[in-house]
Amino acid sequence: MLIRIGYDIALRVNAPTALIYLLQLHPSRAGDLLAPEDITLSPPLATDFYLDGFGNQCARVRVDAGTGEVRLRNQAVVQDSGLPDPVHWGAWEHAVGDLPVDSLQFLLPSRYCDFDGELLAFAWSRFSGVQPGWGRVQAICDYVHQHLRFDYGCARPTRTALQAWHERVGVCRDFAHLAVALCRSMNIPARYATGYLGDIGIPPVPYPMDFSAWFEVYLGGQWHTFDARHNTPRIGRVLLARGRDAADVPITMVFGEHQLARFEVVTELA
Repeated sequence: MLIRIGYDIALRVNAPTALIYLLQLHPSRAGDLLAPEDITLSPPLATDFYLDGFGNQCARVRVDAGTGEVRLRNQAVVQDSGLPDPVHWGAWEHAVGDLPVDSLQFLLPSRYCDFDGELLAFAWSRFSGVQPGWGRVQAICDYVHQHLRFDYGCARPTRTALQAWHERVGVCRDFAHLAVALCRSMNIPARYATGYLGDIGIPPVPYPMDFSAWFEVYLGGQWHTFDARHNTPRIGRVLLARGRDAADVPITMVFGEHQLARFEVVTELA
């Protein structure tokens, strides 16, 4: 299966500054590109490319005085298996003492995945009696999917997992944050992921295409994909970046005053 991906994002800036973007495919998917991504920056500005501490491809753009608007565009075609997310009901939980050390950071609270106190106590009361492993993570997904109401109109970039739990509303990042926090509460390493997820294999959705958020957990010696927002295996998931939560993987981050002028995302069968 071939999937066409891309975006057209414009930001108005009012002073010399810098911006960081994580809009390149994750290195794990780079080999699936039919040709290199065609990322263009208007106007041309000095850019530094680097890998962050989570292995994501990042770029820093230096914005000059008088630039006015920075426009990022990309188009590419990715080869995909065309299969839904794998399901492994036999994947088991690891004792914390047996986990690989590089997974331990994904057991700790983070900026948006806060779970000390009330949420931690709830997680153990709700999920401690569930069969450990895949079944427990799926039970967490089922709970989050039912507990939160998806509503673009209620999006808020500062909402934490605990706040989403109390408010019972959010967008895909809130579903992912709450599921991650509940998994970590149960000593299951969980990390946040973001990328492309189009309407492939499902009826078209009635709202504009956007980047999506999901999460990954470490079970049975490897990382597995889960999605509390959709709560069903999906086709055509294309990873951009992963980290502890959304704070680690901003699509764009501008270090100064700015306004979003354009935001269009494409994910469709090629």
